[in-house]
Amino acid sequence: MPSIIVLDTLSPDGLALLDASAESGISYEVMTGLSGDALRDALARHDGAICRSGVKVTAAVLAGNHRLKAIVRAGVGTDNIDKESATRQGIVVMNTPAGNTVSTAEHAFALLLALSRNIAAADASLREHRWDRNQFMGVQLAGKTLGIVGLGRIGQAVAKRARAFDMRVIGFDPFLSQERASELGIELLGSVRSMLPAVDYLTVHTPLTDDTRHLIGREELSLLKPGVRLINCARGGIYDEQALVEGLQRGIIAGVALDVFEKEPCTDSPLFAMPGVLVTPHLGASTEEAQSQVAVEGVGLLVDFLSTGAIRHSVNSSAIDPTALESVRGFLDLAWRLGLLVSQLDDAPPRSCSIAYRGEIASRNTRLVTAAFAAGLLESAIEDVNIVNAEMLLRERGIELVEQSRTDPGAFSSVVAVDLVAGDRVHRAAGTLFGHSMPRLVQLEGHRLEAYLDGLLLVFTHHDVPGIIGRVGTAFGAQGVNIAQMTVGRSAPGGDAIGVLNLDQEPSAEAIAAVLACEGVRSARVVKMPAAGRLPNWLVASAAASRSVRPVPAIGK
Repeated sequence: MPSIIVLDTLSPDGLALLDASAESGISYEVMTGLSGDALRDALARHDGAICRSGVKVTAAVLAGNHRLKAIVRAGVGTDNIDKESATRQGIVVMNTPAGNTVSTAEHAFALLLALSRNIAAADASLREHRWDRNQFMGVQLAGKTLGIVGLGRIGQAVAKRARAFDMRVIGFDPFLSQERASELGIELLGSVRSMLPAVDYLTVHTPLTDDTRHLIGREELSLLKPGVRLINCARGGIYDEQALVEGLQRGIIAGVALDVFEKEPCTDSPLFAMPGVLVTPHLGASTEEAQSQVAVEGVGLLVDFLSTGAIRHSVNSSAIDPTALESVRGFLDLAWRLGLLVSQLDDAPPRSCSIAYRGEIASRNTRLVTAAFAAGLLESAIEDVNIVNAEMLLRERGIELVEQSRTDPGAFSSVVAVDLVAGDRVHRAAGTLFGHSMPRLVQLEGHRLEAYLDGLLLVFTHHDVPGIIGRVGTAFGAQGVNIAQMTVGRSAPGGDAIGVLNLDQEPSAEAIAAVLACEGVRSARVVKMPAAGRLPNWLVASAAASRSVRPVPAIGK
């Protein structure tokens, strides 16, 4: 009989659903506050686990577990679960992405309002029997500019509320189309830095990644509009807390409201003693409604999985029929890498994208491959994207994805070609497989070439003139950057050309500047690709998951 362990306090509505699941033969026990050996032993006795953010499911507590099949996070963030270890052991990790959207958006807006009217400080003053009306002069929201970084579900919900307060809303999201932004009444900007001089308020609603860590740091202080107020209900670490202290001290920042911190629990910080600071202990999703919704949805996900094998909202894997998976496994890797590549060729937000199949691959299950391309395209901007949710996430951001197929062979037995429209530019790439598992780039921006799709790449455009390759090599050599592989494609002798270099080290800004200074070079961009042979977590886990559960009926729905 399948059993479930509840690792954190769960809403009574969720527990009631677990009680009802006993009729279908599923038992459960509640064991909260576990860690270390006690947690490892408890997990080893159950088929499924459900948690919130309190427990830490690490590689150590999963080690040697041969029974656990699924972990559900009753909430959005899965930072407290070691997804790589879970994936390696074939454990499906699921979350409840929509349950706390409204509550988190409301909390962010509550902090914004409280900052504007000095609510917390005025309350504390009056409780100390002081009537200091002149000390708490506020500002109104109408007519002010709110900048939003990250325009997924929560960011869009905040924008909706800001517009109701007659605020001007500007935003940045690398995967929100201009058309969708216009529908939402948001003025879309090309970068976070371009927003900073214009905003009176800034709120962030992104995952914490290498790109978003310390998004606002000391360097950004000089770009901020004096008197700006900053809000963070997303992830601790997106704002550099030491930079916030400096910004407040220098009078650049008028107010800071934080619901999340770089290290949690956080009970002591230099910010706590500073005027203009409002803090709450990670309360974004702490409403009765949100906790009920995520608990009910989370229990439903786990019960359905253990009863029928159905997988929804997986953040690390998807159940795919093993035969279908094996027939396209190499092309899933290829399409994922093509998505990663074109996503890094332009800073403008995508408007649309397409994928075309030619040759033998066109007769296979290309829907899976299309979903893998979408997952690669979104990976750097969206947390926990995989082939189950990637197409849905594209549609949410108003990005059109078109698929085309033709079975007649071309220069290779199978080719996957992708286009990405970003701003007023179209980027094109095509790839094929050498053998069964070696992805290769065979066309880029309309030029035929052959390049590896792994490691650090430098993509540069140039005039096809004598000496260009030597000049680029010399420029990198002088900066200590070793070139492992080089390929060049050109439209015609003496015309436009494109080069792809595989590098052993990431080039510095000075090294890139040296390349750009070479006569004939038009542009240069570093593209970071996964190492050769490294597969995305969702692909590593798919085979293991498909052996133990029934496949989901449709991918990307």
